[in-house]
Amino acid sequence: MIVGVPRESYPGERRVALVPAVIPTLAKAGLEVVVEKGAGIEAGYPDADFVAKGAKILPDRAEVFRAAEIIVQVLSYGSNDRTGKADVPLFKRDQVLIGFLRPLGSLETIQDIAGRGVTAFSVELMPRTTRAQSMDALSSMATISGYKAVLLAADTLPRLFPMLTTAAGTITPARVLIIGCGVAGLQAIATARRLGAVVSAYDLRPAVKEQVQSLGGRFVELPIEAKDAQDARGYATAQDEKFYQRQRELLGKVVAESDAVITAAVIPGKKSPILVTKEMVTGMAPGSVIVDLAAERGGNCELTRSGEKIVEHGVTIIGWFNHASTVPYHASQMYARNLTAFLLLLVKDGKLQVNKSDEIIRDTLLTQGGEIVNTRLREFFSLPALATKESA
Repeated sequence: MIVGVPRESYPGERRVALVPAVIPTLAKAGLEVVVEKGAGIEAGYPDADFVAKGAKILPDRAEVFRAAEIIVQVLSYGSNDRTGKADVPLFKRDQVLIGFLRPLGSLETIQDIAGRGVTAFSVELMPRTTRAQSMDALSSMATISGYKAVLLAADTLPRLFPMLTTAAGTITPARVLIIGCGVAGLQAIATARRLGAVVSAYDLRPAVKEQVQSLGGRFVELPIEAKDAQDARGYATAQDEKFYQRQRELLGKVVAESDAVITAAVIPGKKSPILVTKEMVTGMAPGSVIVDLAAERGGNCELTRSGEKIVEHGVTIIGWFNHASTVPYHASQMYARNLTAFLLLLVKDGKLQVNKSDEIIRDTLLTQGGEIVNTRLREFFSLPALATKESA
């Protein structure tokens, strides 16, 4: 089977779906790789490196789509809402598509893909199990986002992060607060600690307290309890407005005492909860920084502007997103390893095997045979259940 790697078309996207190092592994599984000319250049992987590992370079995008039975992308149509639609006419019936598709975003985009007869797999829906860990691209990219958020905060803050004892006296360490301790939040804690900051962290899931403390952070405990704090996949669940209001009241003092706040509270398929209000921002010291990793879904800070860096009441609020693309070499390497592990599950002896009894394949499969076949998606968009073979 032929795997095609088109160049990423989203403006400013620098990653590539596969890197040269994984091509020999795929070749052993009976997969041939074709790559659009220049697809890896911005990530630090020139065409010559792909060729040296056994890939074939094709001159244009349309030829990659024509040649390949499996298309792998970072931002596929769905997550790429700027230029992704141009790929739809290039899809072939029964062609396999693997990438970030933002399945809980727009029903129309998933229907467009289904309408082309594409067998599409969304990496966002990878189950959070030990067996699927090597394929979890969402966690890989969140790791990079958490790391990069701290660097942005440190670069913007007019203070040093570590405590320093100098001839000019002792410099006290910066105080950093992380709100939301998923993969990105935990990496932010680890990175801020490495830079010497005093780190506090809050999450509505009490279960993460031990993880925060193991990384050297202080877990902020508030006298409120979330109802069903996390779902079966380990993600935080949405709470009612009364809970968030009380949470904001209690977090206000901690935010005011912090030099840098990094928010990373995202609920899949929903608008990000407001955790830092305008009033809380006004209570922060001038020069403080907020890095809002939830900016793409509306932001955890009330004043965040998605995609922008602004200053309000003397506080710099950074609402940039797609942070993984700013570290494209290693982001591509991690993503390629995730995809390779998934491809080795999906392809046996050079043949595609969509085994729906396998939890990983069943959970990530979005469309097949012209239909949206993912049960979770059909429930989310209130689509009628598909008829089973037995009922038919």
